[in-house]
Amino acid sequence: MISPPPAPRILLLTGAPGVGKTTLLRQLLADLPVPRAGFLPAEIREGGQRLGFTLETLDGRQGVLAHRRIPGPPRVGPYGVDLAVLDGLGTAALEGALAARCLAVIDEIGKMECASPRFVAVLEAVLAADLPLLATIMLGPHSIADQVKGHPRARCLTVTRANREACAAEARALLRHLTAPPALSS
Repeated sequence: MISPPPAPRILLLTGAPGVGKTTLLRQLLADLPVPRAGFLPAEIREGGQRLGFTLETLDGRQGVLAHRRIPGPPRVGPYGVDLAVLDGLGTAALEGALAARCLAVIDEIGKMECASPRFVAVLEAVLAADLPLLATIMLGPHSIADQVKGHPRARCLTVTRANREACAAEARALLRHLTAPPALSS
């Protein structure tokens, strides 16, 4: 007899830049009253031009993750990435999720984040720890992102402008399952 595949515990939102992955993730978090730890970005804009990104942990700490004026390395496109901010805030928040055994939240698993060996190691620990994970993830090929997308317990939803509402409904249903307390054994 063939066993059914294990239930997903990793919900990934992917899609082209600008389709609303971060907006959807924020909406999902607003509707989800469970303990969680992790981080989200916000754009730094001036005069209509994107200059970089801040990183904000779910408990409110923040710093400048990437900016045109940060020299790097590493550099991702026009932005220098401050790995000390990523590791001191974002990666530390994920370590908090591991310690608390709560929902881990990452926005995003992308080139900037994967430039940090510490982030990659903690991401691998989250994947191995059997914790629920809600994350956005880059659409294009990348060795680390591809490993996460290929995880046997991952469900990856590709968000587009046309299917955003359908993805939101499916994501909410999956999150209810991912974050439900374990059934009591009799």
